[in-house]
Amino acid sequence: MGTALLMLAVNYSVHFFFGIRFLDVNAAITMNLSTYFLCYWLFSSALTTLLDRFYITRRRFTVHLFLWILFTALSSVVLLFLPDGTMQNVGLLCLALWLVVYGIVLALRLIKAYKRAVILFEDTHSDDIGTYIRWLSVFTWWAVIFGVGCGLLTFLPDDYVFIWILSSVPFYIYLFCSYMNYLLFYEQVERVFESEMSSVVVTDVFPEEPKDVGAPSHYAEISEKIAAWIQADGYVCPGLTIKELSETLQTNRTYLSGYIKSKYNVSFRDWITGMRIEYAKYFLGNNPEMTIADISSKSGFQSPSHFIRLFREREGCSPARWRKTRMQ
Repeated sequence: MGTALLMLAVNYSVHFFFGIRFLDVNAAITMNLSTYFLCYWLFSSALTTLLDRFYITRRRFTVHLFLWILFTALSSVVLLFLPDGTMQNVGLLCLALWLVVYGIVLALRLIKAYKRAVILFEDTHSDDIGTYIRWLSVFTWWAVIFGVGCGLLTFLPDDYVFIWILSSVPFYIYLFCSYMNYLLFYEQVERVFESEMSSVVVTDVFPEEPKDVGAPSHYAEISEKIAAWIQADGYVCPGLTIKELSETLQTNRTYLSGYIKSKYNVSFRDWITGMRIEYAKYFLGNNPEMTIADISSKSGFQSPSHFIRLFREREGCSPARWRKTRMQ
């Protein structure tokens, strides 16, 4: 990511301080197209690696490097060697389509990694770990719009080149702020990925789920254990994971995950959140002296703001408003 930002900074500096667009428009456009193509790969690979530790491989690196060299060579031929006219316009259209499709493919790959990570978090952790990486999804779609927009702005008349350059300012401010916020929670996200990768070998030693029709026989035992665990309010334990719960219940986490999905038809996080909300509603309605922060902490939520957001999503109003309506 640092390399991509450095390349873009050099690109903008050349435009600002050397006035390349005023000396040779086609050379400036060639430089822009080549820079964008490479930065698409650098940005997407940097962000995807945050979600997939094995994304960058030697083969993938070689393929994208070759595509960048080929794209740069074809851009140079079209803009610097073909005469102005129909052939050059057709060549530019093909290059533009290639650049757009390339960016969209990389964006979809990043979104796929993001969704896979969110599913992993929701199936294994009671806390909303996915909120720490939500900026990746927002940034990806913004990057696609920004990338296409910059490609079009590249062809603006020289007098309006400042619009093209200034349009990048809010984009990079958002990237900087989001990435710095992410670093605050990097440890929590990384810990989840490490724990899941280390558990792959462990879970593989257990037998697969039975393929017969109906509930597997071990579900009855799991059901009894979960009922006792719920009766003891075990779900209010902060930071609860499905691995910890399976160890508490002395069962296989794969079986436990399958049971939760088949019985409640929700992810592990949604299941725990639902019980915590109901637990919090009891105190909201019966303990008016307790503050929202106290109830949030007692119910096992990450923070009062997190509790309020989830409560509003499920009940359609804030905890304070819900309490007020119940006490009227």
